[in-house]
Amino acid sequence: MSKKYTITIAGGGSTYTPGIILMLMEETYRFPIRGIKLYDNLASRQEPIGKAMEILLKERHPEIEFSYTTDPEEAFTGIDFVFAHIRVGLYAMRELDEKIPLKYDVVGQETCGPGGIAYGMRSIGGVLEILDYMEKYSPNAWMLNYSNPAAIVAEATRRLRPHSRIINICDMPVALENIMANILGLSSRKEMVVRYYGLNHFGWWTSITDKAGKDLMPELKAFVKEKGYAKETEDYQHRAQSWKDTYLMAKDTYALDPDTVPNTYLKYYLLQDEVVAHSDKNYTRANEVMDSREKEVFGTARKIIEQGSAEGCQFAMGAHATFVVDLACALAFNTKERMLLIVPNNGAISNFDEDAMVEIPCLVGSDGPEPLSIGKIPTFQKGLMEQQVAVEKLTVDAWIEHSYQKMWQALTLSKTVPGAKVAKKILDELIEANKAYWPELK
Repeated sequence: MSKKYTITIAGGGSTYTPGIILMLMEETYRFPIRGIKLYDNLASRQEPIGKAMEILLKERHPEIEFSYTTDPEEAFTGIDFVFAHIRVGLYAMRELDEKIPLKYDVVGQETCGPGGIAYGMRSIGGVLEILDYMEKYSPNAWMLNYSNPAAIVAEATRRLRPHSRIINICDMPVALENIMANILGLSSRKEMVVRYYGLNHFGWWTSITDKAGKDLMPELKAFVKEKGYAKETEDYQHRAQSWKDTYLMAKDTYALDPDTVPNTYLKYYLLQDEVVAHSDKNYTRANEVMDSREKEVFGTARKIIEQGSAEGCQFAMGAHATFVVDLACALAFNTKERMLLIVPNNGAISNFDEDAMVEIPCLVGSDGPEPLSIGKIPTFQKGLMEQQVAVEKLTVDAWIEHSYQKMWQALTLSKTVPGAKVAKKILDELIEANKAYWPELK
């Protein structure tokens, strides 16, 4: 009999948790599951998700053991994988991450610029705590971390837990590759072979072919040049307006380097003024999410609990759910699947910082990721990446050293911030807002 796996989902109260569980259920034919545990340090948030998932699993997969808990020993004992997607401070803090910079006409975004730095300072401790629980109670398990901001978290785990079995991943390239496949008339992104390099939320595709080696870039570039990634599909029509704007703006970042196609997040670094001009300082993406996905997911969970059945109730499955199952399968079954992961550079990009955490294609087997060689990258991308890597490293320095000075330097160096004086004003407000979460900076 083939081995069955037990997974702990850290961040059990997340609105993404039901989608991940549904994906795991759909994929049992290739990734057999013995048990699923939910772990969260906030019982009140996790309980409705946990109760609803318990009902759903009993109806659809009663053979899968299921539990939810706030006790680390119970959550992390006897497991094979941790899927981690925590949000320290929840959406209330995300709202401040977005709105404080916007007060100063600076990009307000959860993973980019000052907001991303603030979120990173909150996330580091939480991710390290979960990693330590896993290694204490199940030292042979793998932690698949897609907690944001992945770049800062990855830099922190590289330095503070260098020998840990953690892989940092992001679903955004996967989501964009799904759109690309649709643009190209393919049935799946897995029909494409991609070359990509950059940092998390900060990268470029340099080559896309089909499995036979046919170059698909000319057709894709022609579309992106005119429309960005704004492909009129049913999924696109149901997107929030902020995402539609983001997909469309890819054509403007593409224009800066038509030899590649860009990650959508580059708009925050290359089109800062336009982003701020089109931002509503009183109603940001955090408000959108709280008024939509938060209400929808918890509303569905409560309905399942009230009726005692999941009949007629649906949760959405996202790209991240598929990707994390692919990664778990690659580790469990040594498939050597090619995936985009966040890993130490170690010469993969030959003219870039050796110990930078870069996002590049890797072959994944039971020993973890094997990065593929990228070679030299152009001056434009190299300069942008060096600046952003320095921001990420200074942020981790600030967390480790409790250094106000390093934190001020990180904000000042961010391409989204116009100068040191504005950086200081934003920093002082962020410190006040994050007193319950950040180390005290001196």
